[in-house]
Amino acid sequence: MSPTDALADELRRQFGLTTVTLRAELSQDELFDEAIANDRGFVTPDGPGDEQKAFATALGVDGPLVYYTDPTCTGRPTKDTFAVARDSVKDEVWWKPDFQQFDPEAFDALLPRVIQHLNDKRATLYTTDVFCGWDTEFAEPYRFVGEFATHAYFCNIMFPKGVREPGDVDRLNDGWTLINVPSFHCDPERDGTLSNRAVIVDIEKRVALVLGRADYCGVNKKTMFTIMNFVLPSKGQLSMHCSANVGADGDSAILFGLSGTGKTTLSADPDRELIGDDEHVWTDRGIANFENGCYAKLIDLDKEAEPVIAAAMSMKGTLIENVPRLDGKDLGDTDPQEFDLTDDSITENTRFAYPLDCNPNVADGAAGPHPETIVLLTADAFGVLPPLSILTEDDVMYHFVTGFTSKLAGTEVGVTEPEATFSPCFGAPFMSHKPSVYARLLAQKMTDHKTRCVLLNTGWSGGPHGVGSRMSIKHTRALLDAALAGDLDDVETEIHPIFNLPMPRSCPGVPSEVLNPRNTWDDPEAYDAAAIRLRDMFRANYQAKNYAELGINDVM
Repeated sequence: MSPTDALADELRRQFGLTTVTLRAELSQDELFDEAIANDRGFVTPDGPGDEQKAFATALGVDGPLVYYTDPTCTGRPTKDTFAVARDSVKDEVWWKPDFQQFDPEAFDALLPRVIQHLNDKRATLYTTDVFCGWDTEFAEPYRFVGEFATHAYFCNIMFPKGVREPGDVDRLNDGWTLINVPSFHCDPERDGTLSNRAVIVDIEKRVALVLGRADYCGVNKKTMFTIMNFVLPSKGQLSMHCSANVGADGDSAILFGLSGTGKTTLSADPDRELIGDDEHVWTDRGIANFENGCYAKLIDLDKEAEPVIAAAMSMKGTLIENVPRLDGKDLGDTDPQEFDLTDDSITENTRFAYPLDCNPNVADGAAGPHPETIVLLTADAFGVLPPLSILTEDDVMYHFVTGFTSKLAGTEVGVTEPEATFSPCFGAPFMSHKPSVYARLLAQKMTDHKTRCVLLNTGWSGGPHGVGSRMSIKHTRALLDAALAGDLDDVETEIHPIFNLPMPRSCPGVPSEVLNPRNTWDDPEAYDAAAIRLRDMFRANYQAKNYAELGINDVM
C-alpha cells in the first residue's frame, strides 16, 4: 500500500472521509503552486467569496508566498475558540472567554456534518504530517488536513518533520489531527457555535476543527500550542510561551514576555544561539522548541535592527501574510523588499513565517540544557517598576501568574493613558490548565535545577509614557548580560518600599542611580503616587483572580 493509500485508509477509518481527493506530503514548491492556483475565498470586506488568496512576488517560487486572510479574521478568532467539555477534562481545563466550553453532544453531531460536507463536495484536501516539538520523547504527532494549500505550506514552515522514526509513530491512535474547512460555514442554531466560524478542540478525541471564516494562518499554530499546554503539564513537563537561547558555555536562558516587551529582540543575541522565539517545553532533559519556524510581526519592522527577518523576506520557503500590495503594482512585479511594512490598512497584525534555519545562529536541534536563568519581561509604561529585580521563589510564582505589561496611550481607541495588562503565564489565551499548574511546575523545576530569576523592565524611566523615556537598550542589555553571567547573584540589594522587590544597588555598565526608578523622576512624590496606583492594580488583579486560593502567595 502506498503512503497516500495508507493515509486515505486511516482518514476513512478515523473520520469517514471517503470521496475526497488527498494531496498528501507535497513539497513546498508544489504547495506554493497549488496555493496560487487553488486557494480561494474572501480577501476584501465587500468582495466575492472566491477571490485568489495566495500570490507569488517577482522572485517566484524562489521567494515568499504572499497570502491574504479573510478580512474578518486577521488574527486568532478568540471569541469563537472552544474546547469540548467532556467529563474526562472538564474539571482540569481553565475555562475563560477565549477558551469556552463546547457541548459534547453538539460536537459529536458537528464533526460528522463537517465530514459529510467534505464528502459531498468531493473536496481536495492538503495534508502534512509534522510534529509539535523537537524533544523526541515529548513531541506530539500533528496531522494537518485542510482545504488550503497555504495552510499546509505554513505548517511545514512552523513544525518539524522526522522527529521520530515512522515506525515509532502511531498517528491514528496517538497523534493529533486538525481539520481546517473554510468552506463549512457554521449555523449557530444548528451547530451550537456563536457565529458562522469556530475553532474547537476535542482533547479526549485528539481532534480539532477550524471552520468557516477563520483562515488566519496562526490558528493552525496556536491551536496546537493550546493542546500542548494541556498535554505536557499532565505529564509533569512545563510548556511555556517564551523565547530561549544558549550561551557558548552551555548556559541556557528563558525569556517570558508579552508582545512589545522585547522577548524576540532580546533573545536574538549575536553571542548566544537561538533555541526559539515563542513556544517551548522544559522537560526532564532540558529546553526544546515546539517549532521549526518563527511567526514574526512585520508591522513597522526596522530592517537594520532586525536583519535576520529582513533578509528572510527574500528567501525561498517563507510566507508573508496580510501585507498590502503596492498601489499600481502587481504582486508578481514586486520585490519583497519593496513592501511598505508601515502599511496597516489590512491589519496591524501583518505577519511573516520563516524557517528557523533562516537565522544563522540557531542551537543544534532547537534545544538546550536546563536553564540557568529565567527572565520575566515587562514593559511598564507607568515608569515606576525597577529596571531589574532579583526574584525569590514566591516572587517568581506571583509575577509569573500575574504576567504584567502595559498598553500605551494611543495604541487603541479610547486609551489615553497607560493601562495595565495582566496575562497569566505570559500567554493566558493559550493556557488550557489553570495558571497555578504552570506556576508550580516552574517553581519545582527552578528548585531542582537551581535556576535564578529576574524581572526585567524594558518600559519607561523618569516618568510615564509621554513624559519619561524608554529604558536605554544599552542599559537593558547590560542588565540582561549581568543576570545571565551570574554577576548579580551576590550583589548588594535594596527592597523597593512599595513593590517589595529586591533591586541591585550596582550593575556593570549601568549607572547606579538608574537602578532605583524613584531617582529618575523629577518629582519623587509624584513617583510614589504613581507607584502606589500600579501596586493597587496588582493587588486588585490578585484578588480578582483568587490566586490565594490557588496557593500563590501575595508578595505585594
